[in-house]
Amino acid sequence: MKDTVRLGAGSGFWGDAMDPAMELLEKGALDYLCFDFLAELTMSLLQRQKLKDPDSGYVPDAVHTMNAMLPLARERGTRLISNGGGVNPRSAARKIVEHAQATGLRGTRVAVVEGDDVLGKLDDILASGLTLANLDTGDEDFASIRARVVSANVYTDSAGIVEGLRGGADVVVAGRVSDNAVYVGPLAHEFGWTGDAAHVDRYAAAVTMGHIVECAAACTGGMSSRFDEMPNMGRVGFPIVEFRPDGTADITKLPGTGGRVDLFTVKEHLVYEIADPTRYLMPDAVADFTSLTLSESGPDRVTVRNVRGKPAPDLLKLVIGYQDGWIGESLAFFPWPRAYDRALKARDTMMERFERLGLKAEQIHFDLVGLDTLHGPAAPRPARAQANELNEIGLRCAVHARTREEADKVRRAGAQLWIMGPGGTSFGAPLKPRPVISLWPTLVPREFVKQTTDIITA
Repeated sequence: MKDTVRLGAGSGFWGDAMDPAMELLEKGALDYLCFDFLAELTMSLLQRQKLKDPDSGYVPDAVHTMNAMLPLARERGTRLISNGGGVNPRSAARKIVEHAQATGLRGTRVAVVEGDDVLGKLDDILASGLTLANLDTGDEDFASIRARVVSANVYTDSAGIVEGLRGGADVVVAGRVSDNAVYVGPLAHEFGWTGDAAHVDRYAAAVTMGHIVECAAACTGGMSSRFDEMPNMGRVGFPIVEFRPDGTADITKLPGTGGRVDLFTVKEHLVYEIADPTRYLMPDAVADFTSLTLSESGPDRVTVRNVRGKPAPDLLKLVIGYQDGWIGESLAFFPWPRAYDRALKARDTMMERFERLGLKAEQIHFDLVGLDTLHGPAAPRPARAQANELNEIGLRCAVHARTREEADKVRRAGAQLWIMGPGGTSFGAPLKPRPVISLWPTLVPREFVKQTTDIITA
C-alpha cells in the first residue's frame, strides 16, 4: 500500500483548458489524472447526437485529451480516468484504442464502464410501482412526459472504475458516474477499500476530496468572490490531491502556477452545490462536511482531516431528459441618447408584432441587457432619466414555444426592428431556434442499476 496517492484534476467541464492538465502530467508526479466532463444537461445533448449517429454520444474533448496525453501518461505511469464516455463510452474507448494502435502504443488497456443508462428500463421501473416523482417539483405525473423522453441516466458509484483499475487499465472511460467517482475509484483501488463499515469514513473522505477538486480551477481561485485577489489566472494551476491511508489529504497545486490554494478557496468550493452539509449524498458514501477540519499547512497547501460519513445510500439519483419544445431568441442594442426609451419602445413593438404574427407561446421573456439580465426582477431599476443616460442598452427576447415554426417568429420579429424599431438599432447575427431538453430528476433503487466493466487492449 502506498503512503500517499497523488491525483490531479484534469478538467472541470466539457470545454475546460487542456494546458493546465498537461502541466500536471508533465510536472506533478501523479499516480492518476482525473477528468470530469459532464453536467446535468450534457447527457441529453449527447443522447440526441447518438440518435443521429450511433458512433457518437461521447464528449469529443475526452477522446482528444486522452489521445494527446496518453504517450506521456504511459511513460510516467500516470493512469487517466474520465467520465467523458457520456452515453457511449464504448465508442469513446474504441477511438482511444485505435489512436494508441496507430501511434505505437500497443498494449494500452482501456476500461469501459457502462450501466448508468436506464432508458431501456424505464417501463420495468414504472411497472415495479415507482412513480418517479420529480425531486424538484414533487410532480408524480411522469406519464405526461413519457413519450418525449430522450435520455435516462443514473449517477453511479466508483465500483466500475475500481474494477477497471484492478484489471490493469491505463485509461478508464466511464459514462454517468458521479463527478467525484473519478477520484474515489482510484483511492478505493489503491487502499483496498470495501463497502463494509470499516471503510465508510475513508469513502466519505474521498468523496469530500473529489467534491473539492472536481471543478479543477474552481478551488484554486476560479469562480471566487475574491476574484480580484487571484494572481495570474490565465495560467492557473489545477489542483492536486495527496491522499493518505488514514483518510487525511492535502490539496495543493504546482509551484509557480497561477491562482491560489488557501482556506478560503477550499471552503468556497466545499459549500458549492450542496444541500445539507451534514448529509452530502453521493453514490459511494454520505459525507458530513461539518465533521472535517481544514488547516493551511504550507504555501498553497490545505490539509483536510477528520471527515466522517455514513454508508452509501440505497437510492440513486436518476436524471431523465425530455423534449420540451423550442426556444426562439432575438437580441438588439440601442445607443445613447435615450437608450432606455428606445429599448422599451422596441419591446412594445415586438409584442405588437407577435400579435400580428399570431404567436402561440408558452412563455415570453424580455431582458434589458445591462440592467436586469442576471438579477431579473430583483435588480434595482434606475430612474428613467438616469437610465436614458446609459451609453447603450440591449434588449433580449426569448420565447418558449411548442414548435420550431412558432419559435422562429421571434427571430423574424426581432429582425423586423431593423426598420420598424427606433433609430440606431443594431444587431448581431440572427439566432436560430433551438430545441429544449428539460430535466426530470428523480430517485431509483440501486437494484435497477448494473454497472459493467470491459477492457479493450490496443
